[in-house]
Amino acid sequence: MLSYHFPQQTRFRLVQLTDCHLLARSDALYQGVQPYQQLAAVLRQLADNWPDAVLLTGDLSQDHSLASYQLLNTLFQQVPVPVFWLPGNHDDGQPLGELLAAPPFLPHKSLYAAGWQLVLLDSTGPTPAGYFPRERRVELAAQLDTHPAPCWLFAHHHPWPIGSSIDRHGWQDAAPFWQLLQQYPQVRGLAHGHCHHAYRRRRHGIELVGCPATSVQFQQTADWQTDMQGPQWCEWYFHQDGTIQLDFKRIMS
Repeated sequence: MLSYHFPQQTRFRLVQLTDCHLLARSDALYQGVQPYQQLAAVLRQLADNWPDAVLLTGDLSQDHSLASYQLLNTLFQQVPVPVFWLPGNHDDGQPLGELLAAPPFLPHKSLYAAGWQLVLLDSTGPTPAGYFPRERRVELAAQLDTHPAPCWLFAHHHPWPIGSSIDRHGWQDAAPFWQLLQQYPQVRGLAHGHCHHAYRRRRHGIELVGCPATSVQFQQTADWQTDMQGPQWCEWYFHQDGTIQLDFKRIMS
């Protein structure tokens, strides 16, 4: 797993952006909003105080188009800090990887900062649901065996049902993954996208955090409904003493 080491510091600030759902045109609509303009608004706000790094946790495109990734690439050329990324179920991995192969984008999936290890997990598979087969679990176990530092995981899919319509596309066969995590007490939590919903919960001693979307939010109902609440995201603060802070951010529509 390719690793990136940040300079020594007592606090590390990370901005997590997810579920951007860009389309081939900057003025195109997704669920009643212009996702390109929503994401651009977030970056303009961040420009007043850039974090140490940005993390994109999937569904960066809605239509899988090359043009949507080109728009993403163009938007982020203004970002002066490292940008890490994960694919989501709406993404096409090949053009995504090719276009995000140059700075500020970096391919590293294990980050070390302020005494923490942040591990970026690919949870995509052959269906829209979460997929984390044995070979990925073996790789994660090897990473955790090697590095006992406090660890936070990031993925696209949610590994535990949240009680809404998105659960049918949640993390499938999650039991082996949870069994693995119980062997590594240094894993403090997992944050994800996919749900378009901000929440914090604890399961089996591990904190789960849902990052809201820069596009639209999903209502917590049995049938699929969306809310246009303005672009949202998460800001993380990882401290050298092993503590974290998390803020859900929003630009009012």
